[in-house]
Amino acid sequence: MSGGPDDEGPPPGGDSRDGSPPGGDPPPSPSSPPDRDDVFGAFDEAGRLGPAPPIAPREPGRSARLLRHVVVDVGPLRRHRDFRLLWFGRAVSLLGSMVTYVAIPYQAYQISHSSLIVGLVSAAALVPLLTMALVGGAFADALDRRRLVLITEVAFAGASALLVANATLWRPHLWVLFVVAALMAALDGLQRPPLDALLPRLVDRDELAAAGALSALRGTVGTIAGPALGGLLIAAAGVGAAYAFDVATFVVSVVVLTLMHAVPPPADAEPPSLRGILVGLRYAASRQELIGTYSVDIVAMFFGMPEALFPALSQHLGGASALGLLFAAPEVGSFLATITSGWTARVHRHGVAVCLAAAGWGVGITLLGFAPGLALAVAALVIAGFFDMISGIFRMVIWNQTIPDRLRGRLAGIEQISYSTGPLLGDVESGVVASLAGVRASIASGGILCVAGVAVAATVLRGFWHYDSRQAAPEPPPAAAGGAAS
Repeated sequence: MSGGPDDEGPPPGGDSRDGSPPGGDPPPSPSSPPDRDDVFGAFDEAGRLGPAPPIAPREPGRSARLLRHVVVDVGPLRRHRDFRLLWFGRAVSLLGSMVTYVAIPYQAYQISHSSLIVGLVSAAALVPLLTMALVGGAFADALDRRRLVLITEVAFAGASALLVANATLWRPHLWVLFVVAALMAALDGLQRPPLDALLPRLVDRDELAAAGALSALRGTVGTIAGPALGGLLIAAAGVGAAYAFDVATFVVSVVVLTLMHAVPPPADAEPPSLRGILVGLRYAASRQELIGTYSVDIVAMFFGMPEALFPALSQHLGGASALGLLFAAPEVGSFLATITSGWTARVHRHGVAVCLAAAGWGVGITLLGFAPGLALAVAALVIAGFFDMISGIFRMVIWNQTIPDRLRGRLAGIEQISYSTGPLLGDVESGVVASLAGVRASIASGGILCVAGVAVAATVLRGFWHYDSRQAAPEPPPAAAGGAAS
């Protein structure tokens, strides 16, 4: 039967039964393997072999996508050379610093046989740290930030060398420990602002959460491994060997820092001055989301920092071995938070995240106060440490995403004061309450007051609670440091 105008039959060169297009072979099915011509190229009408079409990359499976969304994002380390160098150098330097952190109080007790003297050595660091943090912030906004970190690392190495020399004396001097503790605190105040202000210049804006988590991971591992290594070194070779190890780590850090590119100050940078410091303070006071990060952290640490009570609490939980677990447990929680922090990059309500995480810290401390045994006490501290690290990650993102580059150093100094004073004052507060109401009552009430204080801060600082990074106007990116990206 002949076909009508709409039924012309199969056209020349193609058979409609196999679904092929007129005049050609059928396209390969997406689910079927490509034939030989698809892999090696296709022959044209003259018989020449053309290039093979590109093969689309295979999509990751569901489990791979889930894992990527959970574990810490190491992308900034892969993509940015200078961030990679800084991360490695700081990891080595922190390890040595934590060894010295253990060695100084150990040596102070060996010389004086007085716990009061050990406490006074720690207290000697408070005033230099708080004073020099503001000065370091002013310098960080006016000078090359990488060079400032480099200079302070060299000075740290010199201070540790003084400890080595003192340790080799027949009778080491106690006053040297006081002087070096104060000197290192002053250097920390000078170094921390330029170091914190470096991060936004080394990675992209959308990588700040991942970079902050990686930095937190480095710090957590250092604070766990450093004291343990310090104890081993002191036991095996004495405090002199521990201090010498610290000097060696500073040498490694200095070499790594020299390999980084310069990070010059912003084009509109002002010379460091008292007026510049006051400008930074006024700017911080004018930004409710910044005031919120400072306030919530200080409230959480003032009411919910019970480390001064760990020695007394450990007496009811197993003695010295329990004391070590109590100090290590929050760091374990912090470690768990950082290695599962991949999800933080998809959170935009950072103010809410900080408040909820700070309240989570308070809940963990409250559980510690009611824990009947060591296992539950350690679990409560792991929970507290987990939420404390989450709060720290989001506070860092708010700071790095919203503070203008010309003020970032000065604001980093203010940030250092905020997260340094809270724990110091918290130890005092918990000790006073414990003397009046008992150790467990002090811990539990501090956790409850922490949650209540965070709720008050969120209610009063509505701009902080409603802060959304998608609605915040991003700062125009500064001129990137040369070669930041790999």
